[in-house]
Order: sequence, then structure tokens, then C-alpha cells
Amino acid sequence: MAETGNMPLPPKVLRKGITDMVRISDARMSGTAYGTVVLHTAPEAAAGGGPLALVKNGDLIELDVPQRKLHLHVSDEELARRRAAWTPPQPPLQSGYWKLYVDHVLQADEGADLDFLVGKRGSFVPWDNH
Repeated sequence: MAETGNMPLPPKVLRKGITDMVRISDARMSGTAYGTVVLHTAPEAAAGGGPLALVKNGDLIELDVPQRKLHLHVSDEELARRRAAWTPPQPPLQSGYWKLYVDHVLQADEGADLDFLVGKRGSFVPWDNH
């Protein structure tokens, strides 16, 4: 997971004089990071056909931090049209470690572990694994 504070704003945005924008990320954030960031999202929800898959350039998205609300201002009818037209993206590679990662690594909120290892091991960490 990348460090979200190290993700600079796009040059075309900076040229317009904008120095901050909301970033939504599954990344980590340290005390040296900056900007307005929503963390712990699961972008793979887009790959699974969730609401992130239906967002298009130009859509209005409202972020209300005190209410802990993120709302996509698109009608239910339009979302239904988009969902009906949606097709899952093809992974860049169909074999090897990339395929294993795409098929089996859990989301960050689930531990970013391999799904087939969950519940198969205890808390023991060997001394030489540090």
C-alpha cells in the first residue's frame, strides 16, 4: 500500500492554483502526510461492480466528514443504466503472482492476507522472521 501523503496533486490541477483536493485511497497515511484524504477504501469494489465502478468523470460526489457520509449525486435510474452496461475489467495478467494476488489477497480492512491462509495459522512468529 502506497503512502498517500506522497501522492502529489496532478500538474494540471496545480497549474490552476489548486493546492488541495480530496483524495480517496486505500493507502497508508503517516504523520508527515498532508491534504484532505479519506482512507481505508476498497477500490477493488470497482472491479466487482460496486458503486465505485459506476462513477464517471464529472459526477458530483459530496463528502461530509462530520456526518461520515460520502454520496454520489447520480440518480438511481442512471446508476441502473450504468450497472446494466458495466462489464468487469480484465486483469492485466492472466497468470503468475499477479493472478494469485488479484484472486486471493483480501482487502486492507480484512487484513490484506491471502484468503486461503485465513484461520490456518496461529500467532506464532519464528525468531528468525524479524
